[in-house]
Amino acid sequence: MSTSFPRSKDKKQAYSVSQVDAFLAEAREAYNRDAAGNVSVTAADLRRISFDLEKGGYSARHVDAALDRLEEVFFEREKQAIIREGGDEAWNTLVADKVSAVRERLARPRKHLFARTNILTTGYNRAQVDALADRVLAYLDEGVSLTVADIRDVSFFPETRGYREDQVDYLIDYVIDIILSVR
Repeated sequence: MSTSFPRSKDKKQAYSVSQVDAFLAEAREAYNRDAAGNVSVTAADLRRISFDLEKGGYSARHVDAALDRLEEVFFEREKQAIIREGGDEAWNTLVADKVSAVRERLARPRKHLFARTNILTTGYNRAQVDALADRVLAYLDEGVSLTVADIRDVSFFPETRGYREDQVDYLIDYVIDIILSVR
């Protein structure tokens, strides 16, 4: 994968060139080194990476699209490593466990799906997260279409006493893994 991306125009804030280049070099090295199935950079690492902003940096849209594609490649490699080691049953058990964890969390009453932040901090808007939870349940229970892009592109307004971001993000990771698993 080339690490050359379009630069932001008019000196607008965009991703740090040095950070993007360094991370992609590390990911490329890990991919080449891990051809045997040893995983040092994971799909989750690619999903969680963030970069500082700088004027004239790499276009976030282009970098994010490349990271999304790379995440899927690493995910498939992780899947194949698990299957190689434990067979299809090991993989199916892992996916079933994630589906069960998501269902258990989303079975909670709305406005109480996740722990809330304290009075002095903000978290994710509860109504927006609850709406996403309904979409995820419709996907799991009724087969309603939900794509990885739908989940990756979700954003929530901040809200005082909102849901704790780390808990919501963890669930989102599971949902992405589930969707990628059934492709």
